[in-house]
Amino acid sequence: MKTLEHDVYLAMRAGAAVLEADGFGDKVLGLADGTILKLFRRKRLFSSAAWSPYAQRFADHAEALHQRHIPAPVIIAVWRIPSIGRDAVHYQPLAGKTLREMLREGLDPAIEPGLKAAFTDFIIRLHEAGVYFRSLHLGNVVYTPDQEFGLIDISDARIGPRSLSKQLRARNLRRLQGIDGESDWVDYSVVMNGALQGRPRTL
Repeated sequence: MKTLEHDVYLAMRAGAAVLEADGFGDKVLGLADGTILKLFRRKRLFSSAAWSPYAQRFADHAEALHQRHIPAPVIIAVWRIPSIGRDAVHYQPLAGKTLREMLREGLDPAIEPGLKAAFTDFIIRLHEAGVYFRSLHLGNVVYTPDQEFGLIDISDARIGPRSLSKQLRARNLRRLQGIDGESDWVDYSVVMNGALQGRPRTL
């Protein structure tokens, strides 16, 4: 992880849009060149982030997803910024819209069933590829211009060499099951069966 000097950070931040923030400050910045700078704060003195920084996890998971042919942000650099007490990952955002954005804008009823079926197949692909995505909900899944699904906000994913057990598949769906208006986007019995329903679907 490289160190980003304060004056270089300020130059990067000039003209940036604050996309996400909390009571501790900026969390996600949209930089003037169209790239993203995601900032991470270590919440506890003694935590796994001390030896496995979230920014580096994000970058490592992006590479692991690319190796599995799953669209994800393209990493530019991982930084430590001592002057503000943050680590950061700098990346090219994944092109497209999240499924949540598409849902809010209004989906054509003619294409919604096919999109939901394709999303179910995508989750099966993730599980078969060893991807346990803790933040699985429609706001973290992007539908790309190439009519593929991809993942964002990936720092807390777990990616292993083997397909997920049925227990992990069920656990991975719990968050989505609890979200009104999104829980019906997945055919849970099909996901638990773990078999793709024919060829991958696109619109």
